[in-house]
Amino acid sequence: MIPLRDENPSSTVPVVTRALIVVNVGVFLYEVSLGRGLSAFIGDFGLIPLRLLEALRGAENPLLVAGTILTSTFLHGGWLHLIGNMWYLWIFGDNVEDRMGHVRYLLFYVAGGAASGVLHTMINPDSPLPTVGASGAIAAASPSSRWASTSPVATAPRWS
Repeated sequence: MIPLRDENPSSTVPVVTRALIVVNVGVFLYEVSLGRGLSAFIGDFGLIPLRLLEALRGAENPLLVAGTILTSTFLHGGWLHLIGNMWYLWIFGDNVEDRMGHVRYLLFYVAGGAASGVLHTMINPDSPLPTVGASGAIAAASPSSRWASTSPVATAPRWS
């Protein structure tokens, strides 16, 4: 089901959620502007499990390569990928941010993104393909919205 909105207003302004959306959209617009340089950019800043594990073995600077765990969470593979992620962040992020507070929510978001990158690397250690997207960070925040809220979420009808 695709959520359309939630029915519980926040008591605070979701500044972190809004900032994350602005940063994600800004980075994506930069990606779009790169044209033929996009592949190199994704290769440098996307999370590549094989490259990360080789860096941990000394092939490259492990701190620089480990940084792709964070940078990859701000990259997206296309308009639908970006819109879907930002839609979920917009709907669920404000309630979690409201409940956790701005700083804890930001740390939680980053930790969710990092955890998904580490898990992806553990499941696909030999993958030479870059991984991009905020889905892991948003997936961490989405179930937390059930904890942050007692109000229902309105969803689109399921046509199956």
